[in-house]
Amino acid sequence: MPAGQPHAHEPDGIAGDAANHSNHHQAAHSPPALPAEVVPAYPPPESEDDETWVWTQIKAEARRDADAEPALASFLYATVLSHPSLPRSLSFHLANKLCSSTLLSTLLYDLFLATLSAHPSTLRAAVVADLIAARSRDPACVGFSHCLLNYKGFLAIQAHRVAHVLWAQQRRPLALALQSRVADVFAVDIHPAAVVGKGILLDHATGVVIGETAVVGDNVSILHHVTLGGTGKAVGDRHPKIGDGVLIGAGATILGNVKIGAGAKIGAGSVVLIDVPARSTAVGNPARLIGGKKADGEKDEDMPGESMDHTSFIRQWSDYTI
Repeated sequence: MPAGQPHAHEPDGIAGDAANHSNHHQAAHSPPALPAEVVPAYPPPESEDDETWVWTQIKAEARRDADAEPALASFLYATVLSHPSLPRSLSFHLANKLCSSTLLSTLLYDLFLATLSAHPSTLRAAVVADLIAARSRDPACVGFSHCLLNYKGFLAIQAHRVAHVLWAQQRRPLALALQSRVADVFAVDIHPAAVVGKGILLDHATGVVIGETAVVGDNVSILHHVTLGGTGKAVGDRHPKIGDGVLIGAGATILGNVKIGAGAKIGAGSVVLIDVPARSTAVGNPARLIGGKKADGEKDEDMPGESMDHTSFIRQWSDYTI
């Protein structure tokens, strides 16, 4: 049974209603869908609060896509259009993604919604920041609804945020069970005790591992098969600390209680065992630090985690261009 249906605040018979939901009915009761080119990637300064703005865009995109692709109309109505808010839609979607025969979707829906509702200035703000991060940094992200519905990195991070709250509340068996389901479903393994900031992009996300005492700052971008791990059987504070605005390339491995400074860049496939200063680049196995010449057009305020520039470090040691 899909999550949320037994509750009075959720519409009954979602799947059946969606199947009979005609274009005429949508036109009569919904604003017209927005064309893709008029949906901006980030809220303009004069917009209403970010959550309301992003939720409005998600609903508009869902209406447009339901009209364009009838095969998805039932799914879009059940997951997005039938819900009055972003937390309810996200809770419904996560619950149905992560449920199992013994971990019911209704239980997970209540858990996710209660946790998101109790932390509007932290968890809900982080959800919105993560959506904006994906939409603005990933050229393959065609809309906010695409990220909400299909980006497993985004979904894994939101489930982790709930597991982290459970861990802090000493509900650790449930937090670990949620971690296990996220690893099974999304192939992303984040310990519930790990501290993760906002504006996070897990691009592709497959194979990302973040250990128990790791800390990830704000506006960080991490590609697939990245490990933030320990160096052995040592206990205590043993995992990396990632500063704000860091970019970590695909397949990079960072081991031990090392510090990666704000705005640093870790090259794809690198193995990092030492601290990396802020605004530095580490590449290779074992990683070595590269610094020096600033890339053409690069500003002091540019942060790799937001610009997603993986190759500017080449100009720091060579004038060769392709």
